[in-house]
Amino acid sequence: MKVPKGKAITYKALARMAGNPNAARAVGNLMKNNKNPKYIPCYKVVKSNGEVGEHSVKGGKKKKIQLLKKEGIEIKKEKIDERYLIR
Repeated sequence: MKVPKGKAITYKALARMAGNPNAARAVGNLMKNNKNPKYIPCYKVVKSNGEVGEHSVKGGKKKKIQLLKKEGIEIKKEKIDERYLIR
């Protein structure tokens, strides 16, 4: 929820911020099971290499890309530009 508008964060960085840098996969599972995507913007969490990855809400990856672009994040070939990443 604290990722600023126009920015995205990697699963690994989010795990590190939560206190366990080895828990990137657990972060992914939490995002996949997010029951409240309107308030917990899981679409802002991406792979370490900048790939958008999947999205568990209706519309999947296409919807995730749409939401990221709406925030001004540039995406080319399903990857976000490095300058938008919080690491």
